Amino acid sequence: MTKKVTKPDAVWQAELSPEQYRVLREKATERAFTGEYWNEKKTGKYVCAGCGQHLYSSDAKFDSGTGWPSFSKAIAEDAVETDTDATLGMVRTELLCARCGGHLGHMFDDGPASTGKRHCINSASLRLEPEDE
Repeated sequence: MTKKVTKPDAVWQAELSPEQYRVLREKATERAFTGEYWNEKKTGKYVCAGCGQHLYSSDAKFDSGTGWPSFSKAIAEDAVETDTDATLGMVRTELLCARCGGHLGHMFDDGPASTGKRHCINSASLRLEPEDE
């Protein structure tokens, strides 16, 4: 079981950049092809920018052509949680950090054959911990 991280809103605002706060705490979406990691090729682990929880491995990252970092699966089943997002006139599966509840992005059923899933993630919600080269 993941130990939950909770903080007052003012602490989140002080610790995160304005874009990270907007995405992680207010559930915003960065514009396609603008985030730091959409075209990143380095190997390593992607962690939550809010709490440091390990979320994704570069081994599961693929080029979806969408302009956001895309992963076929989370690093562990309990790393992310899902919720129903019925905003913007559609129903989607929202992905959240299991530790801090930060908004990561959405999951779609058009991923690679290995899982059939595409975790479409905002770069602002991630931080890459590169492997030693």
